Amino acid sequence: MKFTLHKTDVQSKARAGTLVTDHGTIETPIFMPVGTVASVKGVHQKELREEINPDIILGNTYHLFLRPKIDILQKAGGLHKFMGWDRNILTDSGGYQVYSLSGNRKIKEEGVKFKSHIDGSMHMFTPENVMEIQRVIGADIIMAFDECTPYPCDYNYAKRSMHMTHRWLDRCIAHLEKTPFVYDYSQSFFPIVQGSTYKDLRRQSAEYIANAGAEGNAIGGLSVGEPAEEMYGMTEVVCEILPEDKPRYLMGVGTPINILENIALGIDMFDCVMPTRNARNGMLFTAHGTINIKNKKWEDDFSPIDEMGTTFVDREYSKAYLRHLFVANEYLGKQIATIHNLGFYLWLVREARKYILEGDFYSWKNNMVKQMDKRL
Repeated sequence: MKFTLHKTDVQSKARAGTLVTDHGTIETPIFMPVGTVASVKGVHQKELREEINPDIILGNTYHLFLRPKIDILQKAGGLHKFMGWDRNILTDSGGYQVYSLSGNRKIKEEGVKFKSHIDGSMHMFTPENVMEIQRVIGADIIMAFDECTPYPCDYNYAKRSMHMTHRWLDRCIAHLEKTPFVYDYSQSFFPIVQGSTYKDLRRQSAEYIANAGAEGNAIGGLSVGEPAEEMYGMTEVVCEILPEDKPRYLMGVGTPINILENIALGIDMFDCVMPTRNARNGMLFTAHGTINIKNKKWEDDFSPIDEMGTTFVDREYSKAYLRHLFVANEYLGKQIATIHNLGFYLWLVREARKYILEGDFYSWKNNMVKQMDKRL
């Protein structure tokens, strides 16, 4: 993997770069649509490629391990071939899913024993076997196994958890060195900064992660319920320490406003289920604010879904028609809303990149944040 930084904004820490892997070039800042179980919910790969057009999407180790199972993915030749996606893929390591299963898992130094949410069967994730699983899945970027702490989190628990994440990182690295690539392309490894919302822990963790010398670095354990200002505070502290010449990935973030504010702090990569999940509930993100398409006010609004028209659905369907589909509980409504939201998120990060390269990102960002912070 090769990361090149092209420009940093003068008035903020926003960066524009390119990240090159064996599956192509990723222009940063980038938003990665979440394809949890080898599918971005409700979107064909053709629409994903041609309309939403991301350079990279995300898959999930925990979910893919349970379904379709690793042996099927290996027989298929890896996740790219299995799902018919020839661009980049990043897999998270399952640490977040294990965190969200709080009632069905036991964390020990060795790893995490957990109960499948599908059939109740018991499994064990360790730093070692998670590296092996991600080798077989075959994503271009793979993540270290970590513990994601809840919010709020007791300081001493956060500290113990962070040190365990660091020990697990050492085990991930040691095991990766003796675990060859499964397919005919290389994989890049990102460790994850933890430390909850404690600045001293975040600094300590960022230093440990930076010293690992990986090809890129991630920040985890944020966007788990803490106020946005705390998230920004932690991101700022960590970005001061993580090396400038490597990509920085903020995991699981967030709203369009969160994304722009974190780009301004020096983040290059994002993922979040929000555009797809909120779409399925009828919430549309636009440059002028948020629309709840189920509201009666859209019943006879025959204007396009979004006059800016970042994808074909914005131009071809009206707000009234999309509202009708939601009221009638037609699945097509959820698909249309999903394509719109993902198209908007990709438009937003590409506009951010354009303004960083042109040198006027900061004023554009401030204006966009004001515009988007409205209910239409």
